[in-house]
Amino acid sequence: MDKIDNQLLIMGDAIEKLKELPDKSVDLVVTDPPYNLNKDYGKSQDKLEFDEYINFSKKWITECDRILNDNGSIYIFMGMRYISYIYEILEQDFGFSFNGWITWYYTQGIGKTKGFSPRHDDILFFTKNPKKFTFNLDDIRVPQKFYRSINNMRGANPGNVWEFSHMHYCNTNRKPHPTQKPEGLYERMILASSNKGDIVLDPFLGSGTLLRVCQQLERKGIGIDNNPEYIEMAKNRLKEPFVGFDSMDERMGRVPNDLNDPDIRINYLYNHINWFLKNHKDAIPDFLEEVKEKYLVKMVETGQISIFDDYGVKI
Repeated sequence: MDKIDNQLLIMGDAIEKLKELPDKSVDLVVTDPPYNLNKDYGKSQDKLEFDEYINFSKKWITECDRILNDNGSIYIFMGMRYISYIYEILEQDFGFSFNGWITWYYTQGIGKTKGFSPRHDDILFFTKNPKKFTFNLDDIRVPQKFYRSINNMRGANPGNVWEFSHMHYCNTNRKPHPTQKPEGLYERMILASSNKGDIVLDPFLGSGTLLRVCQQLERKGIGIDNNPEYIEMAKNRLKEPFVGFDSMDERMGRVPNDLNDPDIRINYLYNHINWFLKNHKDAIPDFLEEVKEKYLVKMVETGQISIFDDYGVKI
């Protein structure tokens, strides 16, 4: 057991280690369990008979149900073959309340010659209580396409179809793990369903994405994995300098059209950086380049070009 920046790393079998955690001690569970697709996780082979896999799933969900507080939420990544069974287990066996079925869309994936190539994964979102649970909509909004006085310029609900790139091997944050997920996915779930200081659990830590995101969002993460190499990988990841999460919804960088009022425009641009790019500082220059394309002439006329100097963007 190791602890780095309020992030607890536990090496061992997920079900056995979950049994050691106190009742109602966790505010949120976000996890990417094995899909039973014969992936090689080093210490285990993800290949069980159907009944074995269902039984395994029920065991770890039993412990998460016990550990999760009464106002807590759970997000579970799951492949197409078993997602309906996991849904039924959560709803029928444990009485969780269904909130959403999120589709993570990506543009590249496995190629098939007989059948349609998959281009999405799914995430189930359930809560312990149907009405009393954390959901911070303002923290996960996406920018509007157009400025309108009737719009909430804090942004729009991102919806339940999320487009994030796969963690390609060319990504500088890619780790030697077969199912590493983008940090942007975890950022959205953790911001939405927990608050600063809350405890967030991942029983299948893998490459350590949950702990890395919790570290930057000021949550207390708990991660469990039975592979000591993955635990070490996650520890090293927590020690790396942070320049921004490794992925972002592309909508977060879009500049609304029709920001014609000078006062509204400059206030919005500063707010946009704080609202949408706070955890993506490496994306600010591209955002300001788009601002230049749309509004530079008007901003020069109104003496509002200091924002470019503030972020080291030449005009």
